[in-house]
Amino acid sequence: MPFTMSTYYLTGNIAFDRLIKEKTMAFRSGLSVAITACLLVNAIAYSAKHGTTLSKLTALQSLVFNNAQATVTLDSTALKQLVKLASNGISQTRTEGVGFSVYVKAEDLTLGGGQTLIYDGVLTNDGNGYDDRTGVFTCPLAGTYMFAVDSLSRKPTSFHLYHNRTIVASLHVSNNLPSNTYVQISRTVILRLRKGDHVKVVSHKSKPGTAHRGYSGFSGARLY
Repeated sequence: MPFTMSTYYLTGNIAFDRLIKEKTMAFRSGLSVAITACLLVNAIAYSAKHGTTLSKLTALQSLVFNNAQATVTLDSTALKQLVKLASNGISQTRTEGVGFSVYVKAEDLTLGGGQTLIYDGVLTNDGNGYDDRTGVFTCPLAGTYMFAVDSLSRKPTSFHLYHNRTIVASLHVSNNLPSNTYVQISRTVILRLRKGDHVKVVSHKSKPGTAHRGYSGFSGARLY
């Protein structure tokens, strides 16, 4: 076939198209390798940081690197596992919640000075931190907690909320009120607790007071 100018343009166009396809495939392959390598690095870093054993990465055995074609092939299972391990905590197992809500059963509970208030009616006790025999909440899992104390009481009444041996909140009914006048008092705090810490409500030594049934309670919950 004699060489002509049209033959030159045709041959040139075919060669140019082939070059573009090769470059595009190489770019896509390189991008796939880069993304996969980045995910693997993140997965390994997360495993080391959070104490997760590297054996979990064996779930990625179906990850195949084809060096000859510079491509990466991932089946759906391997891809999901890889993304979970690289997501820095999204795949962590959720911790069970800790929380309790208790109340006074007695119609009019009269307390002694320095006595721990025992809330013997239990609505919830997730994590089993509250002991209805002693009135003490023992922290089963470290974290930040919210506590609320409320009471329908008459004078003279003064309660303290203790975190271990430290008073962190107080409730009080004024002595200026008429006798046998009941007042709803309450207090809410947020505390950082370590495992084994104790939280309880204790009456004042000189103003023990009273707590009325159904209107007096103690609640706590782990926020994070």
